Amino acid sequence: MSDAVAGPDGLLRCPWGLSAPDYVTYHDTEWGRPVHGEEALFERLCLEAFQSGLSWITILRRREGFRKAFAGFEAEAVAAFTDADRERLLADTGIIRNRAKIDASIANARAAIALRETYEGGLDALIWSHAPDPATRPAPRALADIPAVTPESTALAKDLKRRGFRFVGPTTAYALMQACGLVNDHLTDCHARAGTSS
Repeated sequence: MSDAVAGPDGLLRCPWGLSAPDYVTYHDTEWGRPVHGEEALFERLCLEAFQSGLSWITILRRREGFRKAFAGFEAEAVAAFTDADRERLLADTGIIRNRAKIDASIANARAAIALRETYEGGLDALIWSHAPDPATRPAPRALADIPAVTPESTALAKDLKRRGFRFVGPTTAYALMQACGLVNDHLTDCHARAGTSS
């Protein structure tokens, strides 16, 4: 039996997708759908790092604040941030004001730019090179079927760290893989599962 839950509209969803109003749209239209492009993946990499130790809803509700504070997550702009920018970010109530995570985002922007020269296809190609074969992953029926870490997320985290990225442990890497559609962890009976393809 699936853990999927019917929402007020009658559609079955992953239980977390109904746990807060802000989650419904994110669950239905974004989470688990393939994401490509350096800017889009850099944003999600940064946001997953900021989420570490917090609930995703905290990040989701500040997403526009993060985009404004981090120049739309354009890698060149973030890589050029100065000490004055760091202080500005530490005073910005629209984001999570954590010095280590802010520094990691700046370092990750620089690593993403360097990756263009050392890895064909850059950040997009590197991240997607760790996507598992969907045929090897049965659709989860219950939340207990969804891992927090996989061999692929461990390898992705190791690969990113080796290339200078920070705040990218195996759990964060797996959350990134779920959010960006490298894996499809919508439950079997969730209506959004059919709209994703990894």
